[in-house]
Amino acid sequence: MQFIHSRLILALWLLWCVYWFAASVRSKPTMRQESFVSGALHRLPLLLAIALFLVPPRRIGWLGVRFLPRTEPLFWLGTIMVAAGLGWSVLARVYLGGNWSAAVTVKQDHELIRTGPYRWTRHPIYTGLLVAFAGTAIALGEWRGLLALALVVVAFLRKSAVEERFMMAQFPDTYPHYRAEVPALVPHPVSHRRG
Repeated sequence: MQFIHSRLILALWLLWCVYWFAASVRSKPTMRQESFVSGALHRLPLLLAIALFLVPPRRIGWLGVRFLPRTEPLFWLGTIMVAAGLGWSVLARVYLGGNWSAAVTVKQDHELIRTGPYRWTRHPIYTGLLVAFAGTAIALGEWRGLLALALVVVAFLRKSAVEERFMMAQFPDTYPHYRAEVPALVPHPVSHRRG
């Protein structure tokens, strides 16, 4: 069982990475992109978070100490969260299609997607990834997981704020209504929302 514990979540993330990179070839040409510095301000915390998950615990002192007990239920809860979060982000990416980019951009013939996961949150890829990172932190059970999750939250809050500015400029007539109707990251039930 220890072999499964040490490999399953990593395998889920690696499968997600393979899909993510393979799907990137279908992106539309970029018309406008955030600056290098702007991109670095959300990429650096994200890269640090990933490094925290990958570094052996003995090399990071107290960050490798457990804050949760090592139990089967917590491991499987975390694993289910990783699978569900990554699956949600993949579904959102499918709906986004050629409009997707790793950097904040406006694509040629950019469309405002409001269907599928985009009817529940404006940034469902980040929602899914936050759930997956939280699941990874729970399954890991060490303080470094909580610090990594906090860094991911900071990165996605910053990146989503930049995206909001780009979308407001690109869709000045429709995005304000979408923004008022649909939450950014955490879905909530709204009776008047339609797909």
